[in-house]
Amino acid sequence: MLPSYLLSLREGLEAALIIGIVLGALGKIRRVDLAPALWFGALAAVGASILTAILLTLFGLSLDGPAEKIYEGVTMFLAAGILTWMIFWMSKQAQNLKGELEDGVNKAAAGYATGRRAIFWLAFVAVAREGVELSLFITAAFFVGNNENVGLNTVQTLAGVVLGLGTAILLGWSLLASTVRLDLRRFFQITGILLILFAAGLVAHGVHEFNEINWIPAVVDHVWDVNVFVDENSIIGELLKTLFGYNGNPSLSEMLGYFGYLATVIFFFTRATATTHEVKAAQPQS
Repeated sequence: MLPSYLLSLREGLEAALIIGIVLGALGKIRRVDLAPALWFGALAAVGASILTAILLTLFGLSLDGPAEKIYEGVTMFLAAGILTWMIFWMSKQAQNLKGELEDGVNKAAAGYATGRRAIFWLAFVAVAREGVELSLFITAAFFVGNNENVGLNTVQTLAGVVLGLGTAILLGWSLLASTVRLDLRRFFQITGILLILFAAGLVAHGVHEFNEINWIPAVVDHVWDVNVFVDENSIIGELLKTLFGYNGNPSLSEMLGYFGYLATVIFFFTRATATTHEVKAAQPQS
């Protein structure tokens, strides 16, 4: 539940901020008549995202044998890749997001009919991007935590999504409708680090799936076995597995994938964060 909560919180907050910024921009140019088009676009994007998540999950559950392993492995690698891109993109673009969106609104609201269509698609694309990404992440998280009790895993995943999106809506509303201030840069940094750990787990699980069909050699089947201390099928083990890719008896290629990804991404994430600080410090204070 925790991974789906964290993912939904981050993606949901991004979407909520986008909607809030666009609404604010429409108010500034006195085109609140275009607000319904904004909400229709956002709701259409939510519907498309839910449909995407359902189709991805049902398709994965319908597979069996090697095809299932291939699908789950590819899904996890793809989710890890997109998640990594999203972390770096948001850490770089968060400062300029408001200005770019307001500029887009000004251009879109040129006329009534064309303005409605433009605002609809602006909202749809912005929210759908977050929603489809979230659908892929949640699907990958579902398969990571998938065990004999599929029903319980489904309930936990959905509960995390609902709670995460609910928290995101509350935070977004508080930021835009009151004087509450949130250091978004710090928020995205902290959640970025947590999501890097989650993505590393996805990489390790993807390697594990490909180990089972011999697409990636295990090299050493079990580097160690610590299930006697923390069983990967226990409650704590399942939590660690879903959050951080824990495996009580990993193969050598799993460990190389996990720590190789972790070292590489943290190195570049730290450099990107440091560069952002330098750029901000160099900007003249108004």
